Amino acid sequence: MNQKKLFLLTFSFLFFIIVLTMILKTNIFKRNDEVFILSLSSRNDYLGMVKSYNYVKNEDNNLVYNGKMTGYGADCNGCSGTGGLSCRAKDGSRHTLSENGMYYNDEEFGEVRIVAAALDAFPCGTIVKIDNGILEPFYAVVMDTGYSVKNAWNNGIVWMDLAFITENDEDLYAANSSNVTYNVQRLGW
Repeated sequence: MNQKKLFLLTFSFLFFIIVLTMILKTNIFKRNDEVFILSLSSRNDYLGMVKSYNYVKNEDNNLVYNGKMTGYGADCNGCSGTGGLSCRAKDGSRHTLSENGMYYNDEEFGEVRIVAAALDAFPCGTIVKIDNGILEPFYAVVMDTGYSVKNAWNNGIVWMDLAFITENDEDLYAANSSNVTYNVQRLGW
């Protein structure tokens, strides 16, 4: 084999390896007819794009997300049984579902429901107006979190979990919806 053919063969092989490496380190995501190409090294940049992709600002300049909602009780599988929440109240006190109930008295919004959410997106004390199409629209405060809601957020899905005293509450399943509007009224305390 002459040198020119050997050079071309070597160059072609190296080019193939480089292209294959680029393909293996790249993911292609498609959402609503928009295609995102992401190398593994820029995964955090992509997650930031997804996080900002799911909201709009309404006429009051509030962030409005669409997502899903479920309900959970203090006695859920993997829960403490007392419903100890991840967040402290604004005054620093602890709130538990079994002792204090599924409502929180917010000094600005009054009596609001408690929800679990991804705390890196919705910090403790965030107030959201929730409309799931089943229950009457209501206000809730983020005071808890969980693996499922955090994982959903990291995968571009807004998911909140409405707190109940027990898993046996008949209204728990009325919370379940995959077409929920979350209108953020306040971010954090």
